[in-house]
Amino acid sequence: MSLTHELRNLLRSGVHRIGELEIQADVYGYPYVICHHLDAELSTEPALGGLDHHEGPEAARDLSTYSEDGSYRFAKGQTNLKRGWVMTLEDEAELRQALDQFYPASLGLDVARRKGSLEVEHLRDKLNRQTGMYRFARSISDAGAQDLVRKVCGPAHQCARRILWQIDAETPLEDSEASRYAGIPGDLPETEAIPLLCREACNHFVAECRKVAKAEFEAKQAANPG
Repeated sequence: MSLTHELRNLLRSGVHRIGELEIQADVYGYPYVICHHLDAELSTEPALGGLDHHEGPEAARDLSTYSEDGSYRFAKGQTNLKRGWVMTLEDEAELRQALDQFYPASLGLDVARRKGSLEVEHLRDKLNRQTGMYRFARSISDAGAQDLVRKVCGPAHQCARRILWQIDAETPLEDSEASRYAGIPGDLPETEAIPLLCREACNHFVAECRKVAKAEFEAKQAANPG
C-alpha cells in the first residue's frame, strides 16, 4: 500500500495532527487545509482568517525553513514552526507532498513503526561509525550520554521527536522529560496524531557527544597528570 493510501487511512481513523501542523478536511470547499495548530481556529473562519494563503504544496519547503524570528531551522523536528499561514491542498497526494517537506520521512517512519518494521539504530552503533573529527565521540561515557539526552533532546530544547533509540541494546535511556516524550506537540492522544520519531541520534547530538567526550578526556588528564 502506498504512503498516500496509508495517510488516507490514518486521516479516516481520526488523525489530524503531525508535529505542529493541524490537518483539516473540507474547509470552504478545499479538500484539505493545513496550518500551524495554534492557528487552527482562524483557518475555519471566512477568508481563511486572513492567514497568508498558499495553494498547493510548493511553499512547504520555504515555510518550514525559517522560524518566526527568521532563524534557520536546522532540524525540521524543532518546535518553532512559524505561524500566520494556511495551505490548501487538492487531494491526499498533495497533502503527503506537503507533509514530507515539513517533516521529511516522518509519515513513512510512523507507518513502518505501526507495522513493526521500523529499524532503530542505538547510540553506540551510530557513534562507532563516526570517522574524522567525530571519531572522538565514540569515547563518551554512558553517564555523559545520558546527561546529554536531558540537555539536548525533548520539547524543553525545541525537539518534538520521540526517542526510540537507547545507549546500546542493553542500556535504555534513563527516565526524563526527553526520554518519555511522545513526539506529539500539544499533548494529543496518539489516536489523533502522527508522532515525530527519532530512530537514531541526529547529527547535532553526535556533535555534542564529541564535545562531551573531549571534556571527559581532558578532565581525566587533569586528574591524572602523570
